[in-house]
Amino acid sequence: MANHKSALKRMRQNQKRRLRNRMRKTRVKNLVKAFEEAVQKKDLATAEARLRAAQEFIDKTASKGTLHWRTAARKVSRLYSKLNFLKKAS
Repeated sequence: MANHKSALKRMRQNQKRRLRNRMRKTRVKNLVKAFEEAVQKKDLATAEARLRAAQEFIDKTASKGTLHWRTAARKVSRLYSKLNFLKKAS
């Protein structure tokens, strides 16, 4: 347990950041899952809309430092490849 005033403040800040980062990562997972459900149902219009929402939030999360920029790029790239595969199939 921290004893100094500055260490106590640092603990509070770290707790806030941890919760904020966890919230963002959970939202990224939920957006990706929603996109993949649309792909599985072969609903192209819904998949494209959900992909745009997911990409926007993933990029924002990476810019805040919650996700590494390469991780974000990899996630978006995989989503686009799934969408392109769906387009070719239909």
